[in-house]
Amino acid sequence: AEDGIRDFCLSRGLGDVYKRQVLTNSIRPMKFSVSLKYQQTQQVPNFLKATDSLVNRHIGPNEKEIYEMLHSLGLSSLDELMKQTIPESVYDKEALEFKHQEIPQQVPETLLLKRFGDMMNQNELKKCYIGAGYYNTITPPVVQRNILENPQWYTSYTPYQAEISQGRLESLLNFQTMICELTGLEQSNASLLDEGTAAAEALNLCYGTFSSKKNVFLVSKDVFPQTIEIVKTKAKFLNVEIIVDDLSLIHIS
Repeated sequence: AEDGIRDFCLSRGLGDVYKRQVLTNSIRPMKFSVSLKYQQTQQVPNFLKATDSLVNRHIGPNEKEIYEMLHSLGLSSLDELMKQTIPESVYDKEALEFKHQEIPQQVPETLLLKRFGDMMNQNELKKCYIGAGYYNTITPPVVQRNILENPQWYTSYTPYQAEISQGRLESLLNFQTMICELTGLEQSNASLLDEGTAAAEALNLCYGTFSSKKNVFLVSKDVFPQTIEIVKTKAKFLNVEIIVDDLSLIHIS
């Protein structure tokens, strides 16, 4: 076991740590077990333990930072902070527990993702016959890689939310410009979220363009019904009348 510790430390440039921790007998021999469960015994030193646990990777402040935060707020615990922040009507007094017995609390993220993948593979994929815009689609790999997964959309400077928003805005602008060129229309609107959102924002755009002077909005009868309902909901609060009709029968001069 000691040879294994030595080889591990030396292969990672931790020779000084090996001399200081192992040769001074500050730790006892460890048990090595090759297992996906990442079994660890009490004899494993901290510098050999897994560092990719969910807590270490996703929980930002440490105990010292939490104490400083609570001290500056004049609070004694995170529970007290939650009680003062969350309304009483939605506050759940019961402790949240992760009840899946197969996954320990300190599981590494890579193992947890594998477990979740195994769970999702148990789903039975059925044919979708909903229609109304909910169709199976195939994204060409060249589009997926060079547009959807292109890091230049959001990492030109630093991977902050501002750069992600900048990339989303640029892709929307490119798409809307293409629609204007194809249709000859002066304005177009698009959304990276869903069709209903884009349609509702199109109504809002037209409403703002005419400075609220016109309150009738024409929608094609060929628009999907759920999209029409979203537009009607938006129009209700703007006091706009929605007319759903066959656009081929309407002549605009």
